[in-house]
Amino acid sequence: MERFNSSPPTESDLISRAQSGDLDAFNDIILLHQDALFNIALRTLGDEDRAADAVQDALISAFRSLHTFHGGSFRAWLARTVVNKCYDDYRRTSRHPFIPLTPIVDGEEVEEGLWLRDPSPSLEDCFDNSELDQALQHCMKSLPFAARAVLALVDVDGLSYEEAAAILRVPVGTVKSRLARARASMRVSMQRFAHVLPSAYQTLQPFMA
Repeated sequence: MERFNSSPPTESDLISRAQSGDLDAFNDIILLHQDALFNIALRTLGDEDRAADAVQDALISAFRSLHTFHGGSFRAWLARTVVNKCYDDYRRTSRHPFIPLTPIVDGEEVEEGLWLRDPSPSLEDCFDNSELDQALQHCMKSLPFAARAVLALVDVDGLSYEEAAAILRVPVGTVKSRLARARASMRVSMQRFAHVLPSAYQTLQPFMA
């Protein structure tokens, strides 16, 4: 008796079908990543409606440009599109120009120095508590876009430095230095909400500028 292979399609299979114009296959892929993509947008923009719009615009753009994906992490490729749409939204709605978090010398961002290294634990687990989540989101909204993006990718979504660097199209050292400064800024801002902080964050650590 002939046996049929009933195993579900792999992500690579779905991508190939989507690149051939199969919208259902693309939707199946998105179901695997939509929560993470929305979380990145929400933490970056700080507003659910704007985050939903950014993700929707990003997915439309991603489907139209699927032919440009040539391998690697599809999740990271999608996340890059989401971050780009979030930045477009940020530029439209913010009165403040985009200011990099790292010094620029001769047109290049300075790599991370030893003094920027931050031994503090990640913020990732802190978003499990609703009251703390609100406090963190409030403080993140006060940060420049570059800081929000790197925190959302590394500390919230749990991506590696290398993955975040690929998404943001910056060197790994730039990701590390942005993250160190963003964490330091968050530690300062979060002192207003000390009553909901984990013990690791209740003692303010000095930040050398």
